[in-house]
Amino acid sequence: MPQPDLTRVRDQLESERADLTRQLDELSSVGTGDDLDENFADTAQVAAEQVETRTLAAQLQDQLDDVEVALARIDGGTYGTCEECGKEIAAPRLEAMPSTRFCIDHA
Repeated sequence: MPQPDLTRVRDQLESERADLTRQLDELSSVGTGDDLDENFADTAQVAAEQVETRTLAAQLQDQLDDVEVALARIDGGTYGTCEECGKEIAAPRLEAMPSTRFCIDHA
């Protein structure tokens, strides 16, 4: 089964890494609300938004970690191999999810 062009995949992953890093930086620049007056009427709303922001940041960080692992796997020559069974990951799956670490059977 033909594997994707690693140069193109690397470029795509590096672009995704830059975008995820930018999004994380933007989220971190959003105030934490620690400086709000305790009597502020919408304190519960602010707290809920903070939870949403932290949840989104955690999801973005997980995606960034997966991208970093994929780039390291390209460098290490193991890109496109399932981490669970060691079999080749199907090219259509890699095209759809370049940072995937598992074949469809172990996803």
